[in-house]
Amino acid sequence: MTRPPHRSESAPGRASRGRSHARAAGTEQGIAKTSARTIAATAGVGQGLIFYHFGSVGELLAAACRFGAERRVAVCRDRLAELGSLAELLEFGRRMHAEERAAGQVAVLGQLLAAGQTSPVLAAATAAGLALWIEELETVLARLLAATPLAGFTDPAGLARAAAASFVGIELYEGVDPQGAGRALDALEQLAGLAQALEGLGPLSQRAVRHGLRRGGRG
Repeated sequence: MTRPPHRSESAPGRASRGRSHARAAGTEQGIAKTSARTIAATAGVGQGLIFYHFGSVGELLAAACRFGAERRVAVCRDRLAELGSLAELLEFGRRMHAEERAAGQVAVLGQLLAAGQTSPVLAAATAAGLALWIEELETVLARLLAATPLAGFTDPAGLARAAAASFVGIELYEGVDPQGAGRALDALEQLAGLAQALEGLGPLSQRAVRHGLRRGGRG
C-alpha cells in the first residue's frame, strides 16, 4: 500500500525523493528489473507521481543517474583538492573503487552502460555523470602535472578521459578477474611512481627531460 505524500512537501521535494528512490531501486533490483511499480513501492507513492514528474521510467532513471553523480562529486571535491601527487590521486581512486563496489554502484554502472547501448536517454545521462568526474579529474591532473617535467607535454583533458575510462574498465573487469584488475591498478601505480620520480629531479635534470621530450615530439 502506498502512502500519499505529505501535504507540505513541494513538487521539487517529491521529484528529489523520486530520484533518490529510483537510484535505490536500481541498486537493489538492477536497472532491467526497475519499473514504475518497484520505484513507487520503494518511495511509498503512487505510480502516477512518477509519470507526472518525469514522464517515463527511463527519464526518472536518467535523472537519478545525474543526481547521484552530482552528489558524489560534490562530496569528493574537497578530497580531490587536497591531493598533492599522482600517487595520492591513484590511492584516492583505489578507495573510491572499494567504496563504490561496496555500495553496489559498480554493478549499477555496468548496467547503465549496457542499457545505454539501446536507450539514448540513459546513454546521455550516464555520459553526463561520467563527465562530472572527468571535469574534476582534469582540474586535479592539470595542477599535479604542472609540478613535473611533463607539464606542457601532456593533455590533462585527454588524460582525464583516459583515466576515467581506465577505472570504469577496471571496475567492470574486476567482476570476472579480480586478480587481473588488481595488477592493472598496480601498473597504474608504477606509472604514478615514475611521474613522482621525475618531479623529484633537480632543475638541470628536469631541463634535460624536457629537452628529450621536445626532441621526441619533433621526431
